[in-house]
Amino acid sequence: MRLASLAIFVALGSTAFAKDAPDITWKKTVLDKKFRSEGCAIADVNKDGKMDVLVGEYWYEAPDWKMHEMQKPGNYGDGLGGYSKVFACWAEDLNGDKFPDLIVVGFPGEPAYWLENPKGKGTAKDGQPTHWAKHEIWHSACNETPLYQDLLGDGKKVLVMGYQPKGKKVDGNEGLMAYFTPDPKDANATWIAHPISDPEMKGAAAGTNRFSHGLGIGDLNGDKKMDVLTGGGWYEQPSKADGTTPWAFHKSEFTDSYSDMYAFDADGDGAADILCTSAHKYGIWWYKQRPGKDGGKSGFEKKELFKDLVSETHAAHFQDIDGDGQKDLITGKRWWSHGKGEPGSDKPAMIYWFKVGKGKDGIATFTPNTIDDDSGIGTQFVLQDMNGDGFLDVVVSNKKGVSVILQVRK
Repeated sequence: MRLASLAIFVALGSTAFAKDAPDITWKKTVLDKKFRSEGCAIADVNKDGKMDVLVGEYWYEAPDWKMHEMQKPGNYGDGLGGYSKVFACWAEDLNGDKFPDLIVVGFPGEPAYWLENPKGKGTAKDGQPTHWAKHEIWHSACNETPLYQDLLGDGKKVLVMGYQPKGKKVDGNEGLMAYFTPDPKDANATWIAHPISDPEMKGAAAGTNRFSHGLGIGDLNGDKKMDVLTGGGWYEQPSKADGTTPWAFHKSEFTDSYSDMYAFDADGDGAADILCTSAHKYGIWWYKQRPGKDGGKSGFEKKELFKDLVSETHAAHFQDIDGDGQKDLITGKRWWSHGKGEPGSDKPAMIYWFKVGKGKDGIATFTPNTIDDDSGIGTQFVLQDMNGDGFLDVVVSNKKGVSVILQVRK
């Protein structure tokens, strides 16, 4: 379907008219209308050359999207009265058998685990589902925006999240930030925790409460190493990360609950700023990194982009949609994130991509373009090439159901 782009761009809170975006359209296929999860992944589950969709409790087999049960599913209704048990998913071959497995982060504070692919088997001949073996990654997964990315620059993805110490109350005011890697000696063992925050500190480190919001990976100090960004400040990756030494922490209190956070030089001054969106209210912003009198950095200054375009933007990607070499912002509404209690909860379940350009003053501009107006996102969603045409597509799972939205070029 063809969806019109908005001819608006914003720089430093000012609004002006701009040219339409490139001739990009989007084609949506609804795989499932039921609320299954708020996280999803894509992978060729059965090695037939086609990308399938995984939502933690089911996988949908391309091209006809036949459902296969992965583990005993829950019944979450329309989502108004509760939440699913799957908040984030990533596909990865974790045991070396050449079949993609699935990393799952469930409800905040609960254990993270991975599901072992039974070598592509779906529903058995007797009609019974082929459940995937479940292996615990860690006893506690905190922060509502966990990440699975290449943090250390070695080409290997790691799981970045907060967690509660063992034996402590899940809702207690204690928490640690770490990155996690599989045990090299035993693929089925719990993963190895590498401290980012100081394990000896009292209380909860920034970004580590059960329902903390705001997490990101990016180079904030220009040393070519990825730092970990949170709503309370950022952890600086040391010159040689040894997996055991805590990272230096720089406090920088922000005022809102964020989702994914990205380092991005928005004003061209050579210093990385922070681009982020509001998890539960309205707001899309960038934070200017300010230089201090001593030559260091003294903090961040909020720059409003969109005050009321879309609310509940609980996840975001920063990738190049139109192929112009500049990364763009992709986000949308997490439909009924807390039932109908959030601002704008009943407004359309939009997904936007914001074309990033540059104004005459050298400051980044963001032009919103509609991807879809009746799907929205979850707490995590996919932005990858789904059909091998070289263009980034969108896959979502939330209270509106499960959908694949393909980018189409003329």
